[in-house]
Amino acid sequence: MTARLFLHGVPDSPAIWRPLLGRLDLGDVPVAAPALPGFTRPLPAGFSATKEAYADWALGEAEALFAKHGPIDIVGHDWGALIAQRVAMLRPDLIRSWAVSNAVIDPDYRGHRIARIWNTPVLGEIFMALSKPAALAKGLTQQGLPADIAVEEAAQWASRDKRRAILCLYRSAKGLSFEHDWALDIDRLPAKGTLIWGANDPYVALAVAERFAARTATPLTVIEGAGHWAIAERADEVALALGRFWDSL
Repeated sequence: MTARLFLHGVPDSPAIWRPLLGRLDLGDVPVAAPALPGFTRPLPAGFSATKEAYADWALGEAEALFAKHGPIDIVGHDWGALIAQRVAMLRPDLIRSWAVSNAVIDPDYRGHRIARIWNTPVLGEIFMALSKPAALAKGLTQQGLPADIAVEEAAQWASRDKRRAILCLYRSAKGLSFEHDWALDIDRLPAKGTLIWGANDPYVALAVAERFAARTATPLTVIEGAGHWAIAERADEVALALGRFWDSL
């Protein structure tokens, strides 16, 4: 049997997957969509919230699923996409396939403006202190997220642990630079992968996906007119692309 593991990104929670999971024909396939540590509950004691810590956590989730159900189809969005790719690099024996949306481990990408702010000591803390849930909900809705999910995600922004975890995560990646570590292992990714991209993403441009697809011969599905949260904004089209990909395996 195959299991499916869905990893969300920043500033999200597993709620981001609801529209897509509701449209996928999953049958009796086991599905897990865990919350990144610190994102919906307090940070676990001793958890460093670095990119390596999150990769290790996700690897543990994948190992547990594999032990129960066999090879995994891992799916990630935003930071969840980066973590999913890292898990697939480290333990390709666990992975039947990988699919990522609107983020890839790319040696030439240097991060968006907010990532650079979060990476900067003091400035990042000021940004977090001034960011309010209502403004976040409005911004997420304007960028295509369903309003109910945007409100749910924004409500979690009040958590100091979540904001602290995000700062630690981005600083461990120097904003969003993987040139000297994770990107060195791109050739270790299993061959059975795919990219699904909202064409109008203001954070990770479509050109990043096109460059990665060309370098690695990875199929790319472009969701025209969609933004960074295409997985929820255009869940029908993303579900169709994922279904076709899984059917081809």
